Amino acid sequence: MIDHDRLFKELLTTFFMEFCALFLPAVAADLERDSLEFLDKEVFTDVTTGARYEADLLVKARWRGQESFFLIHVEHQASRQADFNKRMFRYFARLHEKHDLPIYPVVIFSYDKPRKPEPAEFRVAFPDLAVLDFRYRVIQLNQLSWRDYVQHANPVASALMAKMNIAPGERAKVKLECLRLLVTLKLDPARMQLISGFVDTYLELNRQELRQFARELAQEQPAQQEKVMQITGNWMREGWEKGLVEGRQEGRQEGRQEGRQEGRQEGEATLMLRLLPRRVGPLSARLEKRVRALSTDKLEALAEALLDFQSRSDLENWLKQHS
Repeated sequence: MIDHDRLFKELLTTFFMEFCALFLPAVAADLERDSLEFLDKEVFTDVTTGARYEADLLVKARWRGQESFFLIHVEHQASRQADFNKRMFRYFARLHEKHDLPIYPVVIFSYDKPRKPEPAEFRVAFPDLAVLDFRYRVIQLNQLSWRDYVQHANPVASALMAKMNIAPGERAKVKLECLRLLVTLKLDPARMQLISGFVDTYLELNRQELRQFARELAQEQPAQQEKVMQITGNWMREGWEKGLVEGRQEGRQEGRQEGRQEGRQEGEATLMLRLLPRRVGPLSARLEKRVRALSTDKLEALAEALLDFQSRSDLENWLKQHS
C-alpha cells in the first residue's frame, strides 16, 4: 500500500517555498522565507462519530517586513470524501481557536478519478442571512494539464506532473519530462532521489510503456540522456530489461504463431539501431550491418547489455563475443 500522505508531506516539507511559488505566488511574495516553522501534528477527534483526524501540514510564517505571523494549513486528499468541505472548516475553526492567528487553508486533491471539480467553500446560509462563507484554496491535480508545468524550473512541478491529467498513451512521455525537468534543477542527491522516487511511485511503467520511454529517451542528446539514466538508476535498468525481455518473448511467440518472425526481427534491429548511437555514438555501416544480422535472441540480449555500454568499443567487444 502506498502511504500517499507521507509521500506528499515529505515533498511539501522539503520544498515548501517552491510549492508556494508554484501554486500560491501571492502568499510566497508576502512571507519571510527564513521565518517558516513547521508546527507539530494537530490531532482532532470528532465526538459525534468517534473519528480521529490529523491535520497534514501546518506552517507558521511571518509577514514580510512585519512582526505579525499567520498559518498555512495544507491538507492532502488521496481519495474523494463526502462533506470534506465541512471537515476543512472544522480544522480551520479549531486551529484558529488554538493559535489565534490568520490561517490560509489549502487542499491538494491527488486522486485520479473522479474528475469532477471539488468544492472550494463551506457555506451556512438562511434566506435572510449568510451566516458563514468559508473558502479555501483547491489544487485538484487531475484538473491540471502537465503541459502547463513542464517549463517551470520548480522541483514541485517535476514531482506533481506525475499526478496531473495524463492521457494513457502519454505516461512514458510525462515520466521523461518529469526527469528531464529534474535534471535541469541540479539539486543535491538526496533531493533528487526524493523527487525521482515520487515520480517512480506514481508513474510506474509497464513493459510497453518502458519501450516507449526508451524510444523517447533515444531522441535526447547523449549528455542529457546520460543524466536522465543516472537519475533513473535501478528501476530503469531492471524495468527496461525485464520489460523488453518479457515483451519480446511474448511477441516472438506471437510472431511464430502468425508467421511474422522475420518482420519482428527487423523491427527489433531497427529499435536497437536507434538506441545504440545515443549510448555509444554514431555507428559505422559495418556495425549497423552486424546488428541487423543478429537473431531475435541476440537482439534481446543486446537490449539488456546496452545500458552498460560507455563507448563504441563496448559494442564491438560484445558483438565479437556473441556473433
